Amino acid sequence: MMKWLLIKWLCLTGAVLFTAYVVDGIQVSGFFSAFFAAATLGILNMFFRPILFILTLPINIMTLGLFTFVINALMLKMASGLIAGFHVAGFWAAIFGSLLISLANWFLNSVMEDSRRSGRKPPDETIDLNRKGDHWE
Repeated sequence: MMKWLLIKWLCLTGAVLFTAYVVDGIQVSGFFSAFFAAATLGILNMFFRPILFILTLPINIMTLGLFTFVINALMLKMASGLIAGFHVAGFWAAIFGSLLISLANWFLNSVMEDSRRSGRKPPDETIDLNRKGDHWE
């Protein structure tokens, strides 16, 4: 369990680094800044995102869910305000950054889940026995 949490954290760190490389308005000063930004994003998404999603549910319904991108961008901007060495400049950089981080994180997690599933051994076969009088068949 703890191993997979660390792997998901590293996947999110990779997504943050990838996004900083692709999007001009996002800067990361190094690996540890991205590492702590990923942790902060995870914590913010765990605690504040559900509250914001419920509070903005009417506007989210009216925009057919597109307002979720704004909530994700807000989480990214909040993380940049908390972590030194991680900076998001502007609304559109936050929108594109949150979209790229979500896509990259989804891709990396799906690859990791596929490799995790392929490493499992198949379940043991069971044998059904029927009782016939004083013996089993």
